[in-house]
Amino acid sequence: MNLRKGKTKNILDSSIDSALLAVEVFNKPRTPFRVENYIILMIMAWTRLFHAFFNMTIGDKYYYKKGTKYTKVDGEKKAWELKECIKKYNLLSDPEKKNLEFFIQLRNRIEHRHIERETIGVQIFGECQSLLYNYEKQLINIFGPEYAINENLAFSLQFSTLRTKAQIEAQKNLLSSDAQEIVEFINKFRMTLSDDVFNSQEFSIKLMQIPKISNTDRGDLAIEFVNWNNLDSNDRENILKLTAIIKNKIQKVDCVNVGKLKPSTVVEEVKSQGVQGFNLSIHTMLWKIFKIRPNADSDNPFETESSFSTYDEVHKDYVYSDEWVGFIVNIFSTNKLTFENVKRLYKSEKLLNYREYLN
Repeated sequence: MNLRKGKTKNILDSSIDSALLAVEVFNKPRTPFRVENYIILMIMAWTRLFHAFFNMTIGDKYYYKKGTKYTKVDGEKKAWELKECIKKYNLLSDPEKKNLEFFIQLRNRIEHRHIERETIGVQIFGECQSLLYNYEKQLINIFGPEYAINENLAFSLQFSTLRTKAQIEAQKNLLSSDAQEIVEFINKFRMTLSDDVFNSQEFSIKLMQIPKISNTDRGDLAIEFVNWNNLDSNDRENILKLTAIIKNKIQKVDCVNVGKLKPSTVVEEVKSQGVQGFNLSIHTMLWKIFKIRPNADSDNPFETESSFSTYDEVHKDYVYSDEWVGFIVNIFSTNKLTFENVKRLYKSEKLLNYREYLN
């Protein structure tokens, strides 16, 4: 498909420029905030790709309206954000949707945190690679192979010793509270995925870099990508033996919610430790004020403060920890808060950082 000059082509060109810039930024090792900028630029690229598609297929109907008037932000018509575009575009696989959902939520968490550049990049390299691969796949599906951008990209050179050093530094940096929160989110999100989605290359590319040391034709390419689907059973078995050596997958266990408490049990435990008058109403106000868990209608029910609360997927409710009980007892027994304080804060919708109320 060769687009003529016009709005669709302009939006598409802008999308491709964003994707190319994202890769350029990511592949420059000394670029500050390269992972953060890669995520932001790729989200822009995806959003504009969808806008180009919608503009071509449904015209300007991808703008928000109130009645007959367009919704405007700073004088400009407000278009569907990426999350809404994903809902309207029905050609994405489940792993592709989850990959995009992952980065939408991750972007919101990293924008206002200072984290060393390699700390998160090492953790999510596979998801970053899939974000790019999926983008080009949809670009070609919608507008044709003539818009493929892979020929414009160069492979990033790697220093093996520096990569090892970066991984070590990343592990050290994970000790920071900001980094811990991000990694906790990453692990929680991965735990919510089915095995099919988690293992899909469309959610996260899994790569092994193995030097070619066998005799090859001198005209062969230095880099070759092997498609898993094209391998025979023997080749797959050999590769699986290699990956078993270095595999680092989150393990799911059958025993869940061991030692966890229902809200009514939390209330009884708190009262038994001397906080008389505590009830379910105050408990609900507390977890909302301290943002311990999301509301019942949240799109992401697993986004909890895991040391205090976790989501029970089977029963569609939340359970709490002994640490949460101890936290509640402490804030009331030391008069850091009173019931009246809690009611007033809840009514005014003021949120608190629980870390400021720890011992």
